[in-house]
Amino acid sequence: MSEHKDPHREHRLREGYERMLDRLRDGADELTWENLQQELDDAVEFEAELEEFTKDELSLLRAWVERDLKELRRYLDAGGESVATWLGIDLSMLSRKVVESLLSIADRSVIEREQLEDDLEASRADYVAGEMAVPGRMACAHCDAIVELESVARIEPCHQCGHRYFVRAPLE
Repeated sequence: MSEHKDPHREHRLREGYERMLDRLRDGADELTWENLQQELDDAVEFEAELEEFTKDELSLLRAWVERDLKELRRYLDAGGESVATWLGIDLSMLSRKVVESLLSIADRSVIEREQLEDDLEASRADYVAGEMAVPGRMACAHCDAIVELESVARIEPCHQCGHRYFVRAPLE
């Protein structure tokens, strides 16, 4: 089935993506991870009412917007210069609406750098200090320090840096 070649579908998805960005631009002043998730849910709900997207298309739109915003925020937090540099293109090539949305979202992210770092670590992590977990190796999502759980145990904050988020770290 060649649904990827359908220009009408492509156009609808692009417009849906741009509308979702636009809604996020006008969203909450505090762009925390929880707020972003809620705003994405609201934007998807809005799109479902506005356009006749399938559930799969709505899931794709949400995933694409979330991916791009996470990457933009990661880039800016790592000291990246600007939205244009991140995109790798001249902003004049984009519609004014998309540029305004990205700049607005970027401005809010820079303000909340510390909260954002914590939120991004949490989004990458599978385990949080205080939870019980089966034995094995874990890595701190912040500093990559390895923690070995020898039995079912409550996870403690990282002994290296004090952060609370961990991922499984299988032997390599």
